[in-house]
Amino acid sequence: MIGTLCIRSFKSISDLALDLGNINVFIGANGSGKSNILEAVGVVSAAVSGRVDDEALLRRGVRAGVPRLYKSAFADSPTKPHIYFKAVNDTAHYAVSLLNSLDQPFPAWRFKSEDFFQNDQRVASRGTRSADEKEYGMTPAVMADLESDTPLRRLVSALRDFGIYAPNTPVLRGLQPDLQARRPVGLAGGGLADAVRSMRSLVLQSEPIEDFWTDLTGLIDWMADMDTATSANAILSPSVPRQQRIIRFFDRYMKKDRNSLTAYDASEGALYVLFYGILAAHPEAAPILAVDNMDQALNPRLVKNLIHLLCDWLPDHRPNHQLLLTVHNPTVLDGLPLNDDRVRLFAVDRNSKGHTAVKRVVVDDQLRQTAEENGWPLSRLWVMGYLGGVPNV
Repeated sequence: MIGTLCIRSFKSISDLALDLGNINVFIGANGSGKSNILEAVGVVSAAVSGRVDDEALLRRGVRAGVPRLYKSAFADSPTKPHIYFKAVNDTAHYAVSLLNSLDQPFPAWRFKSEDFFQNDQRVASRGTRSADEKEYGMTPAVMADLESDTPLRRLVSALRDFGIYAPNTPVLRGLQPDLQARRPVGLAGGGLADAVRSMRSLVLQSEPIEDFWTDLTGLIDWMADMDTATSANAILSPSVPRQQRIIRFFDRYMKKDRNSLTAYDASEGALYVLFYGILAAHPEAAPILAVDNMDQALNPRLVKNLIHLLCDWLPDHRPNHQLLLTVHNPTVLDGLPLNDDRVRLFAVDRNSKGHTAVKRVVVDDQLRQTAEENGWPLSRLWVMGYLGGVPNV
C-alpha cells in the first residue's frame, strides 16, 4: 500500500501530500482535481516500470497528455521544468521527478531524478544534472539487487500493477471492446463475463469469498441466479454483437421458462455491482487500484449499500490492498464507516489560486452533534457545506 503520496506541479496540483488508508474516497466538484490525484499514481506506476510515455500511461488508465497539460501552469507562479511524485509505505519510499519540453516534447518523459529508500537508507539514486537525464528508469536494475521480500520491493511491485478503472455500459454489455484489457476484468469491464465465471469457481474454494459474493449478488434484488454461457441464441438477437462468453441473469419475478436475459438486456446497475465486487475480491486484482466516478449508473441506495459492503470486506480480507475512489453522489458517504481509520474520506476543492486542495474529513464530536441535533446523515452534512468539497454552482 501507499502510506503517503506526494505530488508537485502536476496538472491542477501545486503541492499536495496525502496520508492514505485501505479505502480512500475523494468527493468534490467537477474539475476540482479528483481524477488528477488518481492519474498521479498512474504516472508513478509507469515510472517504476521504467518508462513514462503515452503507451505506458494509457495502459494504466491515465489520459495521455502533452507537457503543456501535465505541468502545472498557475497564473500566480512560473511553470516548473519538472513534475514530482513520491510514494511512501512503512520503511520504504520511491520518488521521481520527470522532465519534458513544452515546445518540443520527447515521446517519453526524461527522468531528472530518482530515489529509492529502505529502512531510512538510500538504496539507489539518480542525480539532477542534465547529463544524467534518461528516458528509462532505474527500477529494473535496483530490483535485481534486492532480496525477494523487502519493503521497497513490495512497494514497487504493488505500484507497477496500478490501474485506473472506468467501467462503461457498452463495454460491460459486451457491445464494444475493452481498449485496456487486463486481468481479471479489464479497465472498462470488457472481461466481465470471464471474471464472473472465475468468481463462481472461487466461491467453491473460499468460504469468505463465498460469503462476500452472496452479499454482493444480494444487492441485485431482482436476480434469482446467474451463470455464464457460450451461447445465448434464444435470448439475444443475432444482430447484437457478442463476446465468446456471456452472462445470463435469471429474473426472480418472471416465469421460469422465460426468465433468462443477458448483459445486453439486464439492468446496467447489476453489471457495475459485479464489476466492483470482482475488483474487491478477485485474487488477480491489482494490490493498488483506483476507480474513477465509482457511483455512476447506481441509484443512491444501491451505491450506499455497495460502498458499505466493500468497506466491510476489503480492510479485513485484503489488508495489504488499497482502493482509491472518486465519487459525486453524496449518499456514498452514508455507507462509509469513518470510525475505522482504514477507511478515509477526502473533500477536494480548488483554492483561491486554482490549486487542488484536499482535506481529510474526520467526523469529530462536533460534527456528530450537528448531525444528531438535525437528524442529518453524513451526505446531508456534505451538501450543507460542513465537510468542504461542495460544488460552487
